[in-house]
Amino acid sequence: MGALLSRLSGGGSRDLTASIVVFLVAMPLCMGIAVASGMPPEKGLVTGIIGGLVVGALSGSPLQVSGPAAGLAVIVFELVRDKGLSALGPILIIAGLIQVVAGIFRLGGWFRAISPAVVHGMLAGIGVLIVAGQFHVLFDAKPLPSGLANLSAMPERLLGLDPTNMAGAEAAFAIGLLTIVAMLGWEKLRPASMRLVPGALVGVAAATLAVFATGLGVTHVSVPSNILAAIDLPDGGILGRFADPAIWASALAIAFIASAETLLSAAAVDRMHDGVRTDYDKELRAQGVGNMLCGVAGALPMTGVIVRSSANVQAGAVSRASAMLHGAWILGFVVLMPWLLREIPMAALGGILVVTGWRLVSLHHVTHLFRHYGALPALVWVATLTTVVAKDLLTGVLVGLALSSLELLPHLRRLRLGVHERHEEEESAIALHGTATFVTLPKLTRTLDAVPHGRPVRLDVGRLTGIDHTSAEMLKDWLARRRAAGTPIRVDGDTDHLKGITA
Repeated sequence: MGALLSRLSGGGSRDLTASIVVFLVAMPLCMGIAVASGMPPEKGLVTGIIGGLVVGALSGSPLQVSGPAAGLAVIVFELVRDKGLSALGPILIIAGLIQVVAGIFRLGGWFRAISPAVVHGMLAGIGVLIVAGQFHVLFDAKPLPSGLANLSAMPERLLGLDPTNMAGAEAAFAIGLLTIVAMLGWEKLRPASMRLVPGALVGVAAATLAVFATGLGVTHVSVPSNILAAIDLPDGGILGRFADPAIWASALAIAFIASAETLLSAAAVDRMHDGVRTDYDKELRAQGVGNMLCGVAGALPMTGVIVRSSANVQAGAVSRASAMLHGAWILGFVVLMPWLLREIPMAALGGILVVTGWRLVSLHHVTHLFRHYGALPALVWVATLTTVVAKDLLTGVLVGLALSSLELLPHLRRLRLGVHERHEEEESAIALHGTATFVTLPKLTRTLDAVPHGRPVRLDVGRLTGIDHTSAEMLKDWLARRRAAGTPIRVDGDTDHLKGITA
């Protein structure tokens, strides 16, 4: 606590204000993601508390906020359904250990080498599954066992409504729609002075007040009066679980997906501010510690989360104190006012998750891929999305990775990337030659990130014979971020064949 207070004295009221904004964003999302994962709402709150107080203190990305993520909701739902709730603890302990080891051996850069088409296709597939599953929660019903079953049952669920009978499913659906309309309407029309008030909070508040005023008979959130009751410590059978190969396979999948989502979120956060850059290996270690603690507590897995992190940056946070404090606010709220959480309608959480899932399906990204890099990356996006929805998350990611490796075929005889760098007082000069692909991306990333900030840069790409879309996106992001910070950069060489990289 003393360290937190010292950080606050440095960041002042900006971190304090930002932490309250993040807390207001995180509360409904923590509970909603837990419900989407087939878990009690309080499990998401426990993960949010650990993500703030523990991971926030250890994080390699000071302004990133960690907690339960929509990107893991589908895989957790399937794990709990197929292996039981008791299997989730040992899975998260192993997954967290894998992340810690990956951070110790400095593997963070390799997660950044995953094709953006695979990652965004995976998130889009997850978004479709969340929308399809939470659509049924809008009716106070439980999601069906598979994504395809949820999708095919949506028309029947909607056509089964009786507009003349505001009871049961009809009342719940009306509350869910009110949540969505209030959330989107507020985000569209809110005054500039209220821009930091999150739409999710407004949607939940509107739904809760409507149910309170009308007395509609809808299902409410159920949370224990004591947050300690949400913590399920491992029992004596956990050692036997560690001997199960299926547990290790699931842990590896969660570690891989959680790490990729975390580090991509951290890269996005870095583009939003000019402060301390992310130490990706340190961030991996922090996430690993957090997931191990979540496994011990019987909570949800965590990642760095872009929605809460962007709210943190936009609210003016300057240090990790904001992320840590948001965890303290969650803890204080669930200890002092659990009765208020029990007034929230379940359909309201379903409405928030429908909007969250829909936003994961970014058609803008696939059109961007097609326009700048051609048909193959767009095909990777579509194939990953389709396989995630039709089969499962891990299969979808593996299919996407296999297809993205086809980008290497034209360069099989020249996969090497040469880097020559010279750093002088007046300028840093970097010359690239050979082929830049996801295989060589960690090397390219280390070189570019090591360039001193503020010093003019001359980047020579004249001898770069090819570049895949993963490296091109990273290079364009680096150029945009450095130029936005005021660094003069000159790109030499013919860039017409380099997929949109311009001087």
